[in-house]
Amino acid sequence: MFNAYSNDVDVLSIQGDAMTVTNGTRRIVLSGTLELTKDKRGLKAALALKQAVDSAIAALQAQANLPERAGDEPDAKPGVVDNPF
Repeated sequence: MFNAYSNDVDVLSIQGDAMTVTNGTRRIVLSGTLELTKDKRGLKAALALKQAVDSAIAALQAQANLPERAGDEPDAKPGVVDNPF
């Protein structure tokens, strides 16, 4: 289950990697193209997307002091990678 704004690591993949919903403590990012076909596969994808969006809406509505606009800084500090050479 996708729990919006709970961490900076969860990624929900819908229809393989056709669409990804990337969690963050300050923002959620929707990426990709999702075709909602009129079949069971389309219904499954639509329900997964709906659950993620519903989770985001519930989290936002529960926030008592929701700012007008979130800051533009990234959610997590970038890590340092050792030079492999």
